[in-house]
Amino acid sequence: MGVVADWLGAGCLVAGGLLSLAAGIGVLRFPDVLDRMHAATKPQVLGVLLLLAGVALRLRTPDDVGMIMLVAVFQLATAPVAAQMVGRAAYRSGRVDRSLLDADELADGG
Repeated sequence: MGVVADWLGAGCLVAGGLLSLAAGIGVLRFPDVLDRMHAATKPQVLGVLLLLAGVALRLRTPDDVGMIMLVAVFQLATAPVAAQMVGRAAYRSGRVDRSLLDADELADGG
């Protein structure tokens, strides 16, 4: 069982690392704020969660897994809030091309 958990952990670590790398490349290469924000949140959060799952499968002690779960919950709680704040700040500062938006809920001054 330990060997299988180690191999699954290694797979999660590699997949998480690749997703985090893709997120970093997307932040550098995408042209505008909203695209960069998408690249910074979607694959990055999944990448971090896969990395944490890989570490949890490797360590397997209750104390370590509990701490890893706390880190995962914190990541899931803060990433959407940070993306919302970045998007709103970009919109209010005029750095968003409004013609690219499907719906503009903030147009009324919200």
